[in-house]
Amino acid sequence: MCAYSIGRAARLLGVSPDTVRRWADSGRLPTSRDGAGKRQIEGADLAAFAVALADDGDDADNYTSVRNAFPGIITAVKVGDIAAQVEVQAGPHRLVSLLTREAVEELGLTVGMEAVARVKSTNVHIDLP
Repeated sequence: MCAYSIGRAARLLGVSPDTVRRWADSGRLPTSRDGAGKRQIEGADLAAFAVALADDGDDADNYTSVRNAFPGIITAVKVGDIAAQVEVQAGPHRLVSLLTREAVEELGLTVGMEAVARVKSTNVHIDLP
């Protein structure tokens, strides 16, 4: 399972490391210590917290995106026989990607992993005969 430092978690959540420390100190965000004694956050815990934080809506103005790239954390992976659905929580934004099962397996995508969702606009033209 993935684990994140306070600083990396802060970047993924779009807040300062001090804010993440306050959340951890208050018990709102569970942490543990690594072998060197540094705080870390389990990926699944960070994913659940990111979803809950986005649902609160209080920090919506703190997030920005640059060039259609949304860095975040994978919060759900649903794999079917052929297709798969991957959800990424990027600040207040929940992005859902539909891709092949094979792609999910090759990339080893799991809940709690860091990911960047890239959005590309597509033009759709409808012509009548």
